[in-house]
Amino acid sequence: MVLGIVQGITEFLPISSSGHLVLLPAALGWASPTLVFDTTVHLATLLAVVAVFWRDLLGLIVSWWRGLLAGQPLKTTESRLAWWVILGTVPGILTGLLLEKTFESLFNSPNAVGAFLLLTALLLVLAEVLGRRQREFTGITWLDSLLIGIGQAASIAPGLSRSGTTIAVGMFCGLSREAAARFSFILSVPIIAGAGLAQLVKLLRYGNPSAEAPLLLVGFVAAAICGYAAIRLLLAYLRKRPLYPFSVYCVVVGILAITLL
Repeated sequence: MVLGIVQGITEFLPISSSGHLVLLPAALGWASPTLVFDTTVHLATLLAVVAVFWRDLLGLIVSWWRGLLAGQPLKTTESRLAWWVILGTVPGILTGLLLEKTFESLFNSPNAVGAFLLLTALLLVLAEVLGRRQREFTGITWLDSLLIGIGQAASIAPGLSRSGTTIAVGMFCGLSREAAARFSFILSVPIIAGAGLAQLVKLLRYGNPSAEAPLLLVGFVAAAICGYAAIRLLLAYLRKRPLYPFSVYCVVVGILAITLL
């Protein structure tokens, strides 16, 4: 339940879910989560995103398909945004395929997680100081999407928050906080689904999910509920308030990880 709650909250708040799932077991002396558990809670957070943004996602998919059939794939705003989501997902796919082994060792290093949390804090502060925050969600361009996608790809490193990095890059590009967060969450759908599918394939080959069924159910429900709440709360928060509190949190946890773990 604890790990499910942590995954649900930290997947969407800009404080790094992967970092917390490394630091919490290390701090409490717990074993690292199994592959089947990791897969389950990630699919739960995917469900949370879809539950919040199902209208946006459905609109993007329908517009994308109609544009293809009409031979005008970039005619409407929604069809263009659908293509930008696809474009923004490509850097994450390439990074996952090419550099997965390189980053795997970092998941055993609380020091590395602490350092990347400090980097997350710096990005959040710079986004607030340098971001112009003038454009809304419908004004996102292909270049915005590509740059945000590169930020998402970099967040494969544990401690470098996916939501924090993508929101910060969006703000650097001139998006409002809420627009950057909204695009960040929608952009997470294909990458979380792809990662979950890849883990599911491994699980079917090597795992035994039935042995952990009660634990998986508890983790799934906790992650889904907390993920849904975290998305709603963050979107409401960012309409009027800055990212500085999350930056302070990342600094504190990062320093504790480096000094104590």
